[in-house]
Amino acid sequence: MNWPDTRLCDLLNIEHPIIQAPMAGASSPEMAAAAANAGALGSLGCALQTLDQVSADADAVRAGTNRSVNFNFFVHAKPQDDADRTAAAIKRLEPWYDMLGLGAPTPPSETHPTFNADICALVLNHRPQVVSFHFGLPDAVMVAQLKDAGCTILSSATSAAEAIWLEQNGADAIIAQGFEAGGHNGWFLPRNGADIAGTFALVPRIVDAVSVPVIAAGGIADGRGIAAALTLGASGVQIGTAFLATPECRSHDVHKQAVINATGDDTMHTTAFSGRAARTITNDYVRDMAGVTDWPDFPMMNAATAPIRSATAKDGTGAAFALWAGQAVGLARAETTTQVVDRLVAQAKAILEPQ
Repeated sequence: MNWPDTRLCDLLNIEHPIIQAPMAGASSPEMAAAAANAGALGSLGCALQTLDQVSADADAVRAGTNRSVNFNFFVHAKPQDDADRTAAAIKRLEPWYDMLGLGAPTPPSETHPTFNADICALVLNHRPQVVSFHFGLPDAVMVAQLKDAGCTILSSATSAAEAIWLEQNGADAIIAQGFEAGGHNGWFLPRNGADIAGTFALVPRIVDAVSVPVIAAGGIADGRGIAAALTLGASGVQIGTAFLATPECRSHDVHKQAVINATGDDTMHTTAFSGRAARTITNDYVRDMAGVTDWPDFPMMNAATAPIRSATAKDGTGAAFALWAGQAVGLARAETTTQVVDRLVAQAKAILEPQ
């Protein structure tokens, strides 16, 4: 179809202005390749992987497609150890470890480094068409190296101020991530206590604030959302939750089933899995920890909660599993990645190009 704004398609060399979101732990080479072959931008969520895992996924996705693919990484601040918060976190987790027969809680620790020179060197070796970031951008030297290698740079903004900063520091397009989005929100500049805006309030403000293409993310899971985002001035959309129930998704079956069963009225932000706010389908663990805000720095809690997440996936309850999903989860279907992209395009086309 003829999209009303082709700037993003031209920038990323894709057919449709749709990015399959790079969901760390959920996206896979098979998902990225299928999305790319269907005309969208396929993405790999590399933030929680070792260098060897990133390299293996890069090789696998290249075996599945010769189209544009996006590698995504976190650029969070290095966490600082705090003995009091660590002790408090262990105490809070003890009842869950005891209930699941897991022994003493695993202490919080840094297991996932921020984007660094070693990771950058690996990315430069594979030279993906697109590299995206969450929580800001790496330092100027690495941004320049990626650009010199021909990589297009994307990053998430949760405010107009963040979008302006990203454009000034090298982003070629801005992902306007609203409050509705699943997983971790990408805020990185001080908010002075203010809430994160909803997608459809955020998008036009960011469109007005920057000159680069804007990608709407959060609460979009069908063609109606795509059409609305484009009407508000976005050049494209990034969609994650709609792909969580696909056979290509790496998430545990307990997560996929929760996505299919969810209504969309059953998600919430929680800091209790990683130490940083992220949207999940509610379960016993996040309700139990709803009032706790003083966790160890992100991403140290990932190590501490990994055993209880794994145990409650294996037992089928998902009672303490990170069921990442956005507020549009009630629209998700059990489809293949290709079927999701095809449906999104057909639905949007019916609205934007009525017969």
